Amino acid sequence: MDLLRRLRLTFALFALVVALGITGYMVIEGWSFTDAAYMTVITITTVGYREVHPLDVTGQFFTMLLVFAGVGIAFYLFVSIAEFMIEGHLSGILTERRVEREIRTLENHYILCGYGRVGENVADEFRASHSPFVIIENNPGRVQECRDRGFLCIEGDASSDEILLKAGVERASGLVAAVDNDADNVFVTLTARVLNPKIDIVARSILAESREKLIRAGANRVVSPSIIGGKRMASILVRPLVSDYLDVVTFGDDLEYRLEELAVSSTSKCRGKTLAETDIRKRTGAVILAIKKRSGEFNTSPTATTVLEQADHVVILGTRGQLDAVQ
Repeated sequence: MDLLRRLRLTFALFALVVALGITGYMVIEGWSFTDAAYMTVITITTVGYREVHPLDVTGQFFTMLLVFAGVGIAFYLFVSIAEFMIEGHLSGILTERRVEREIRTLENHYILCGYGRVGENVADEFRASHSPFVIIENNPGRVQECRDRGFLCIEGDASSDEILLKAGVERASGLVAAVDNDADNVFVTLTARVLNPKIDIVARSILAESREKLIRAGANRVVSPSIIGGKRMASILVRPLVSDYLDVVTFGDDLEYRLEELAVSSTSKCRGKTLAETDIRKRTGAVILAIKKRSGEFNTSPTATTVLEQADHVVILGTRGQLDAVQ
């Protein structure tokens, strides 16, 4: 971007010299615009053709000044253009434009702030679930890595209003704040909450004491990888079978059973019916494990008389085919 700014400045100076040259010949020599423009161009580019019309002394001095001022700027402009093309900056700008166009078409997507060790796994999970998402990362090397993997990635500070708006935060349904330190995650969370009060925010917390700050900043949920990792390691030793089962239904892409959540829509045939009336288990083979009511209440042991209402979210266990049938 520094080279692009230099290129713009040099081009502006070149255009100014050309304008001054044309104006000078028209005023000093009384030439037409076409003759003045032609003389200015061949002088600055040192082509060396003869003068359009004989020059008087004032015109000769003006031509010398034009050579001194214009040749250096013209040469620097051509060198800058060559450097711009050779170093791939044009390709980078075209990539930026393509990414921006694709992001503008997204609705109800997710924004991932930070592509470090945690962010990389979040991106992989988004891709596995076929969820549209945008990554914000300020490390140029990581940005290139994201783009090499086919991810939509914006380079910049995730706590910046401009960058979050460029990522479509006002249209996004969720955001993951996974920057490398808690202070930055607090700023990212606070900024995103201001720009989109309805967005769901999941924030990463390195230190336990940062949890309350992230909640106050607007995070819906806070995840501490160190705490989860410690509990997970202990669970593997104490309850290995349970841990293996959870791996199967939660993370196993190639395994048969999966956990999924589905929402009861306004047009759902299950709306207003009990679980017994829907007979989902018999018709599809899938099992309803829990229901989160639209009031926020979590029913972890639904019975046959439990009624499914619009906007309820159902947690279901089944194979891919069974889950498709339920859906």
